[in-house]
Amino acid sequence: MKQQTALAQGTGSSVVVERCQTCDGARLESVLFLGYLPPVNTMPVTGKRPTEEASYPAEMLFCHNCTLAQLGLIVDPAILFPPEYPYSSGTTKILRENFKELYEESSKIVPLTSDDLIIDIGSNDGTLLSNFKNGGHKVQGIEPTLMGKKAIEAGIATEEAFFNIETATRVRSKVGKARIITATNVFAHIENIHDIMEGIITLLADDGVFISESHYLLGLIETLQYDTIYHEHLRYYSLSSISYLLNRHGLEVIHAKRIPTHGGSIRVYAARNGKHQVRDSVKELLNSENAANLGTKLLPEFKERVVLSKLKLNSLLLDLKLKKQRIFGVGAPSRASTLINYAGIDNGILDCVVEVKNSHKVGKNMPGTVIPVKEESCLFDEQPEYALLLSWHIKDELIQNLSAKGFKGKYIVPLPEPQIISNDGTSSSV
Repeated sequence: MKQQTALAQGTGSSVVVERCQTCDGARLESVLFLGYLPPVNTMPVTGKRPTEEASYPAEMLFCHNCTLAQLGLIVDPAILFPPEYPYSSGTTKILRENFKELYEESSKIVPLTSDDLIIDIGSNDGTLLSNFKNGGHKVQGIEPTLMGKKAIEAGIATEEAFFNIETATRVRSKVGKARIITATNVFAHIENIHDIMEGIITLLADDGVFISESHYLLGLIETLQYDTIYHEHLRYYSLSSISYLLNRHGLEVIHAKRIPTHGGSIRVYAARNGKHQVRDSVKELLNSENAANLGTKLLPEFKERVVLSKLKLNSLLLDLKLKKQRIFGVGAPSRASTLINYAGIDNGILDCVVEVKNSHKVGKNMPGTVIPVKEESCLFDEQPEYALLLSWHIKDELIQNLSAKGFKGKYIVPLPEPQIISNDGTSSSV
């Protein structure tokens, strides 16, 4: 797979994907092109004069051989995940609840003892592993960013490194093999996927289980989440495509289910062939994917729906600006960068974007723009007429919290259909 092995980490280079990242097939069809987007973690300090910034093409491709949806360009991970990477999983309520539920569910599927080791790939601040540690099990994180230090401070043993076969071999020599290996919201982020799988196999006990969570392609299409397409996300899995990958490495899916995190994800349990019972959930989800006709029906319609959604959002914003209405953005997740840049939203449309006080993003500009990120308090102090919910996938939680804190304006939900929601909960679509 030349397009993957050609990328040297730290070189600042990028590689065009000419063949499928999983099956090496050449039947790749372009599904959607969102233009040239900046890395989502490139956020210049507010107030500095704009300088040259890199941007990269964001194109979704579909493999007709193994059904994998994937980005058409692999960007150097050192650019996408700088050491000061600001994302912290523990700050998001839905993720904390999800990781707690994952622990409870996995403990039933894979009965654990105090001697069993759990390894989390891309362990961030250790929030997921803390559930297993508090349950009396041995844990080990693997995390390349500064969040690894935060996990260590919280008592979570963490190897501070990118995950690859060398890291896997080093960790195994230190702590042994794992009964459970988790990779949540990172399994689709890491290049050289077959090397990653070999690293997982190296670390996995003979009767161990690998659990992954990734954005779910079917859910992405159903709810029009084009804003989750950015360069950190190299692959967009269906159960069919992830099963193909796992099977190539001697693993079979034993359980799968849709989960609500990140607007719609899929949790997949896999083990060596014949080691664990395969649950009915696998067949049921595969059947639903086959019935949906992803490659022949849903994906071709996806592009048109995305374009129309952009035009509808621009129309809504135009009407409000003609009326001299002020609009603040709420939340600066990675997905907000795609929406803002694809829709052409600038500081003439959004006065600012607000984040909680302790956010690493306060005092910086949104990627590719000069829209400043400010503390959330200014939303309540200045009371703009409208708040654009950039973390729209958790709109119910946001609206409840912001209204309770005293915001009196109306809310704009950009996707899947732009709509305005009043403080009393009534809504109107474009």
